Amino acid sequence: MPVLEIGGLSVLELLVEEAVDIRQEIYLSVAVDRGVRRAVMMASAEGGVDIEQMARDHPDAIVKAVIDPFVGLGNTQSESLARDIGLAEELRPAFGELAHRLYEVFAAYDALLAEINPLVVTTQGALLALDGKVVLDDNALFRHPELGRLRVDALPATGPETAAEREARRAGLAYVYMGGEIGCIVNGAGLAMTTMDVIKLFGGSPANFLDVGGGAGPERVELALRLVLGTPGVKGVLLNIFGGITHCDEVARGVVAALGRATPEQARLPLVVRLVGTNQDRGQEILKQAGPRLVVADTLAEAARKVVALTGGSEAARQAQGDSRGYSS
Repeated sequence: MPVLEIGGLSVLELLVEEAVDIRQEIYLSVAVDRGVRRAVMMASAEGGVDIEQMARDHPDAIVKAVIDPFVGLGNTQSESLARDIGLAEELRPAFGELAHRLYEVFAAYDALLAEINPLVVTTQGALLALDGKVVLDDNALFRHPELGRLRVDALPATGPETAAEREARRAGLAYVYMGGEIGCIVNGAGLAMTTMDVIKLFGGSPANFLDVGGGAGPERVELALRLVLGTPGVKGVLLNIFGGITHCDEVARGVVAALGRATPEQARLPLVVRLVGTNQDRGQEILKQAGPRLVVADTLAEAARKVVALTGGSEAARQAQGDSRGYSS
C-alpha cells in the first residue's frame, strides 16, 4: 500500500479538523534546557511552520521563562510571557491557563518537549490550540508503561522505525541504522561513537550504532549480532567490547551462539572481535574454538583496519591488514 510522504517523513494517520479563521499564530512550548538545567517555557508572537527559521534569524523574538522544578510555572511568569509577546489583555487569562496545563503535561509525562504550534487567535477573538507535539524521554518510559506500549505496538510496518530498530528497542538495545557496510557491536555509547569514527578513519562506513550496554550477557550479544548480520548491505562486523561489568567470556558465548544460527551467507561475512577486560583470556579461548572465520584484534585501530580490509575497504587498510587473517594465520 503506498505511503504518503511529507518532507521525507511517512504519514501514518491523517486527522481532518474544522477550518479556522486565523488572525494571529503564536508559538508556545516547554523544553528541557540543559544549559540552565531547568525546564524553560518559550513563547513567540510569530508561530507556524517557520518557527525554527525565525528562532535562528530573530532569537530575540522568543521570550523565555525558566521554571523552578520545586515550584512549577508561576502565575507571574505566564503573565509576563503573554505581555512580552504583545497578547491582548483580554486573552491573557486563557493564555495563562493553557501555559499551566502545557507545563503540567510536560512534567507529568517526563517530556523533553511539549509544544503548541500554532496557538492561534481567531478572527472571533478566541484562543485555540490547533496543533501540538510532545517528545518523551525514553529513559523515563519505565514510569509510563502505557506510553511505551503505545509506541512499540501501534506503529505499523510502514512507520519510521525499521524492523531491526523496533526489535532492538524491545530488547533494550540502543540501535540506529546508519546505512554503511560494516556492522558495529559495542558496549557503551562513547566507545560505540569512537568505534564508528575509527572505522571511518581507515576508509570504512559504519552500518549501524549498536550499544549492548553494560553487563550484557550471551543472549543480548546473540541478539545484537543476529540483528547486525541481517542488516541489508552489511559486508562485515566489528565487535568491540571493553569488559568491566561485562564479562568477555559471556560475550564470546553469545557470538558463538549467533554464528551457530546464522545463514550460510551470513556465516561467510568477516567478523573481527576485540575483547579486552574481565575474563578476556577465557573469552578469546572460546572464540578460538569456533574456528578461523573469527578474526582477533588486540586494539581498536587494529580491529578497524582488519574489518575495513576484509570488507574491501581502502587500499591503506588492506596494506595494513597484510597477511593477518585471524586465529588460523
